[in-house]
Amino acid sequence: MTKEFSQEFYLSAGEVNAEGEMSLSLLVSKIIDIATAHANSLGIGNPAMESLGRGWVLSRIAIEVSRYPKVNENYKLTTWIESWNRHFSSRNFMLSDACGNPVGYGRSIWMILDTNTRESVGLSHLNFDPELISDRECPIQGAGKHCIVLPQDFDGEIPRGGHVATHEPYEYMFKYGDLDFYRHVNTVRYVTMILNQFGLAEMDSTIVSRLEMSFMREGRYGEVINLLRSDDDLHSAFSIQDAEESTPLLFAQTLRKPRV
Repeated sequence: MTKEFSQEFYLSAGEVNAEGEMSLSLLVSKIIDIATAHANSLGIGNPAMESLGRGWVLSRIAIEVSRYPKVNENYKLTTWIESWNRHFSSRNFMLSDACGNPVGYGRSIWMILDTNTRESVGLSHLNFDPELISDRECPIQGAGKHCIVLPQDFDGEIPRGGHVATHEPYEYMFKYGDLDFYRHVNTVRYVTMILNQFGLAEMDSTIVSRLEMSFMREGRYGEVINLLRSDDDLHSAFSIQDAEESTPLLFAQTLRKPRV
């Protein structure tokens, strides 16, 4: 067992985005994969909990990237556990280029879901060795406060930290292809949905240098949602809400920077 777990990858042409670099969706997918692989190697992964009807799910994530790997480049992901309590576990990540230079970091919070009740069951049932917590530092901040986005026609008092949408709401119904093993909407689908709110010209001229996502509840098959977007220069706040009740599923925000 090891405090840190690393995997190396080759970025093929079939994995890159329109700009010929690693897509943010792929990065999030690889982050989830390596977190799963490390937990499995420690004997606290999903296979160890399958008989209990439980499994790890992502609660919050923040990612900052200075440069995305380009097509035909090698890159490496490293993950480690920062802290652990009876409710959640925090896990960090480092993205390195082929020369071993860090080009991105991530912070995440994980919980354990009961796949029958769909509720958090805590971590106290796991046999966790405190010696596995790493003292490696992660130089970025975790996900901040929820970035509430209100409809364009909102005429009340805007709550502190709130934003009024600057775009028409995007309506969508979750379909079969959006679901994962837990039969709820896959995290990567949310990332793709957010990226699709930007136009090609926007992404040709900027990169997403920071992404934050905070999950409030599961997205379900057949559920109709509204995605609200509010821009302030290169900062964008997003809220995905149930279309009927306006209850939040996800709060997210991105920060973009000009390409050089």
